[in-house]
Amino acid sequence: MRWKLPAPSRRWLLLPPILLGIGVAALLIAVREPPHRQPEQETARAVRVIRVEPMEVILRAFGYGTAEPAQVWRAVAEVRGRVVESHPQLRPGAMIEAGTVLLRIDPAEYELAVAQFEADIARVEAQRAELAIREANDRDSLEIEQASLELAEGELQRLEELADRSVVSATELDQQRRTVLTQRQNVQRLQNSLKLAPQQRDSLAAELAFKQAGRARAELDLAKTILRAPFTCRLGEVQIQPEQFLASGQFLFEAHDISSAEIDARIPLDQLRPLIDPRHRVGLPVTLDAENVRALFDFQAIVRYRSGDFQAQWNGRVVRMREQLDPRTRTAALVVAVDEPYEQAIPGQRPPLMQGMYCEVELRGSPRSNCIVVPRSALHDGHVFVVDGDRRLRRRQVRISVTQAGFACVEKGLGEGELLVVSDPAPAIEGMLTEPVMDEARRQQLEMQAGGEELSR
Repeated sequence: MRWKLPAPSRRWLLLPPILLGIGVAALLIAVREPPHRQPEQETARAVRVIRVEPMEVILRAFGYGTAEPAQVWRAVAEVRGRVVESHPQLRPGAMIEAGTVLLRIDPAEYELAVAQFEADIARVEAQRAELAIREANDRDSLEIEQASLELAEGELQRLEELADRSVVSATELDQQRRTVLTQRQNVQRLQNSLKLAPQQRDSLAAELAFKQAGRARAELDLAKTILRAPFTCRLGEVQIQPEQFLASGQFLFEAHDISSAEIDARIPLDQLRPLIDPRHRVGLPVTLDAENVRALFDFQAIVRYRSGDFQAQWNGRVVRMREQLDPRTRTAALVVAVDEPYEQAIPGQRPPLMQGMYCEVELRGSPRSNCIVVPRSALHDGHVFVVDGDRRLRRRQVRISVTQAGFACVEKGLGEGELLVVSDPAPAIEGMLTEPVMDEARRQQLEMQAGGEELSR
């Protein structure tokens, strides 16, 4: 039989372990060391910076336009007739040298007209010669007739004296009087003929001039039966066939001058204005001639054509400014010319600048030295962040003079040698401690952009 303690006695057995645990805990709390207090420390935030240095800046402006030939000859038939000869390469896309005969129209009708006028001219010349001979004969005859008149008048005077003495009859006297009148009539006729000679001479001269003008017109029409290329060209649209009868004024073909191509580039005014030399902004007249245009837009022009991953470029020049601004985009139209675009072609590398190519035009102004340049990404609503000598972040208000695609030129508010923050210091707290890290790659990129070495924006 097992012996058991009563229930109240078992409860008292649990009390010693509990009291022992409490005592041990109190002992541990009494003998432990208090926690050490660490001094409060400020955490520095790493930011990428570049050192501000004056740079040489080349300002650029970009525009776009379609290439067109500088000259386009739209040939039309100036005379009517049948096509009797055409150049074997009179086809769209063919290259034709200057002076090449492209087309001949049947000249028979115009050769006959020239021959007719030459015959008329010969007839008038003969009439003028006949008039000159007749005038000379009339002058000689007039001298003879005047001498005969003097003799007849003398004889009449002698007979009248004899008639007074009744020596001669009245019949004989009347006969002599009729002779004198007849002689006077002959003299008068010759004098009248000589008076009309100048008018006849003028009339023949006018008729001769008219016939000569007719011959010149006929010769001109005859010359128009041959069409020659006025310049070295590439043929465009062609609308004629061999043996075709052409009407005067009928369109024949189109030829494009290959000596120069032009791009009507649309340039935003806010990009174009900074490129203009400040001396020319007030020194040139509003009406710009070719010389003033060259002075005002003395830019380096680069024309680029892109198609996928292919790119070709040419050097150009600004030749003129169009007559008005685009009312929708507020852009100015500058015409940029590329000389000898076909001679500059390199097979497989650079095609000729042909009609219809949509091109980018880059204009570069004269270099400007000692400019404070900052990346566009470093601008924050008219201010930038810099790191001072205590590595503290400072907000700096700046004034921008020129803005480009990747950078801006600071006119006031930023000095040489300062550390410019080029990363985004979010959150940007004035005076916070920073750990500046020099970003040499970003500085080199900025220098390339300022120097205009990048081919794309």
